[in-house]
Amino acid sequence: MINKLFQLTNKWFSAILFIMLFMGVVGIPDASGFFQETLEQNQNYKQYKGKIMDSESKKPLVFATLSIEDTNISTISNTEGEFILKVPNTIDKANVLISYLGYKTKLLPLSQFNSNNNKIYMVVSVVELSEVSLSIPKNAESLVRETLKKRGQNYFDDPTLMTAFYRETIKKRKKNVSLSEAVVNIYKTPYTSSRRDAVQLYKARKSTDYSKLDTIALKLQGGPFNALFVDIMKYPEYIFEQTSLEKYNFSYDRSTRVKDRHIYVVNFVQKPSVYEQLYQGKLYIDAENKILTSAIYSLNITNKNEAAKLFVRRKPRNAKVWPNQVAYRVDYREKDGRWYYGYSNVLLEFKIDWDKKLFNSVYSMTCEMAVTDWEKNISNEMPKSKERIKTSIILGDEAIGFADPDFWGEHNIIEPEKSIESAIRKIRRQLKKGKLGDGTSAP
Repeated sequence: MINKLFQLTNKWFSAILFIMLFMGVVGIPDASGFFQETLEQNQNYKQYKGKIMDSESKKPLVFATLSIEDTNISTISNTEGEFILKVPNTIDKANVLISYLGYKTKLLPLSQFNSNNNKIYMVVSVVELSEVSLSIPKNAESLVRETLKKRGQNYFDDPTLMTAFYRETIKKRKKNVSLSEAVVNIYKTPYTSSRRDAVQLYKARKSTDYSKLDTIALKLQGGPFNALFVDIMKYPEYIFEQTSLEKYNFSYDRSTRVKDRHIYVVNFVQKPSVYEQLYQGKLYIDAENKILTSAIYSLNITNKNEAAKLFVRRKPRNAKVWPNQVAYRVDYREKDGRWYYGYSNVLLEFKIDWDKKLFNSVYSMTCEMAVTDWEKNISNEMPKSKERIKTSIILGDEAIGFADPDFWGEHNIIEPEKSIESAIRKIRRQLKKGKLGDGTSAP
């Protein structure tokens, strides 16, 4: 992520870029992505839907975590605070743990949940300064360095097989034009290991409304690796390489709570004398054990030409592409005293200036991934090379189309936003009309 990394060989270049764009003339949309809808029989899980909100303002809480207590099953609320939680039928008596940064954690019996319209109100956790002021380390940078050094004792030290839901979206201004989703298996290596994680594609689907893409086709290269490499504690070299830490100013912000834990909030921003494309944001560090629980940060664009070189792989000659915003988030979860990667997202917003055109185009590309289940990889087996996703994957080229409503089966996913649901319905109708226009029968 820092300039030094982007000067490596071409082999590693594609492996470390979070986002790259491919632009070219759009082809004819393929109508083969429409599948007959079927209802899954004998479901072996129960599904619960609802919304998580602030108890006073009633505003939705974005990226809140819901997990089944004493299990590894979890999910995340979407940007409208909505969630969908699927629980195996074998679990009938359990509690649901709901947590959100800066709010008191809730523990509710699963028996209180309905299949739909569950409304959960969270209460802000107020932290008295006297509670944490006496133990705050004087130097914020020293705290960050100590946190990075302690990853071996605070995070998973066993190989782990994770199931995760991944989604990437391309929008032209506020309208969805491309959607891709997947369930993947992540072969997570120990946090102290230099060995990279492996990813295996389990299920995937896509759809694109080419009529909204002007004369360009945008593709996101890297797929799930875009989100996976945001795991700072596994891949600190992409943002906090040892030699780059000294290029930042670190300072304390107001403390908060996560799951009744005292959390230091550390601000970081590159020093004024540094002109590289570095980052700025906040680190949320457990006060007692020096554990990074969350990080929210963005690229500090000091030179739009240099920033463009980091992300644009290919573009039309008559266009200039500038990133307006590049933002990241990663959240970690705890199990039996050890922490692990739970959720991350990436947002890239950029502007395209066309030669001899009065108006420019604004696009945004987002991807997010949430771990929904995991187990120890006791055998430490990794998938064969041909079964792994490559870091150069373009998921939109691998997925084949939006399928039936039960496509995901028992897998927990992030509830789609209403705008995404509307886009899916519209695209499916277009594909259906295309089949009828070809003289084929509709399902």
